[in-house]
Amino acid sequence: MAEPTMQIDKVGGVIGATVEGIDLRDVVDPAGASSRFAEIEHALYEHGVLFFREQHLSDDEQIALARCFGEPSIYPISKIHGATDPVCSTIVDGPDSPPTTDGWHTDVTWIERPPQIAILCGIEIPPYGGDTVWASTADVYASLSPTLRTLLDGLEAEHSCWPGFCETAEEKSGIDGLGAMIRDAYPPVMHPLVRTHPVTGQRAYYDGASTMGDVDGLTPAEWQPLRALLQSMFDEPKRQVRWSWREGDVAIWDERLTVHRGVSDHFPLRRVVRRITVDGERPVFQA
Repeated sequence: MAEPTMQIDKVGGVIGATVEGIDLRDVVDPAGASSRFAEIEHALYEHGVLFFREQHLSDDEQIALARCFGEPSIYPISKIHGATDPVCSTIVDGPDSPPTTDGWHTDVTWIERPPQIAILCGIEIPPYGGDTVWASTADVYASLSPTLRTLLDGLEAEHSCWPGFCETAEEKSGIDGLGAMIRDAYPPVMHPLVRTHPVTGQRAYYDGASTMGDVDGLTPAEWQPLRALLQSMFDEPKRQVRWSWREGDVAIWDERLTVHRGVSDHFPLRRVVRRITVDGERPVFQA
């Protein structure tokens, strides 16, 4: 019997598509990704973010799906504690745990090989609010003037988990000295402001949110207003897609071409999502 045809429909002019006619469990088999995975991967590179309604994946199924794209990530802090197997991270918002992701970011830029792909599952969804929004950083770059693109091409910025991320992680964990352990295990790294996608060749502005600092070759007085301009472009609806979650939904996105934020308008209602990422390559700019 022929496999049902997947239906892929754009949900934004620049970024995002829904995928219907597929059970994500069917793209994984003991030998690895099935032929159906190739269709999903192609669609992901074309649209940046893909949405699948009511899949209800288990933890193990989510990790198996991530493995189709590459090596599922072990979170850097977990590595410090000796973890050797990937696990999904559960993010819980509620009255006693206010949301912390309502700001544009791409994940874990402060390591040498940041994640390439992320997979998020909706576990417990509030009756209103709690959407996630993505913006295309490839479109940000493409929308710049040739003069500004030339200025940014080849420049590198420092990405560091110290002090902000380290201090927050130590405070949340209650483990004295954890911040210093993270800092020592993950010293600052330099990444290009404009990265070239290894598959599509697209160029995208690469922003590390609060963990990105100074740019080599620009003074802080020059870089700060320029960065504010670039970040303001994330807020333009024409390059965004917004997803209203249902329980069991799955979102897959390319970390190299997007930024995202978890809208906090549901607080103090409870919202639970589960995430796994896939190890990526070191970001590079190709002239």
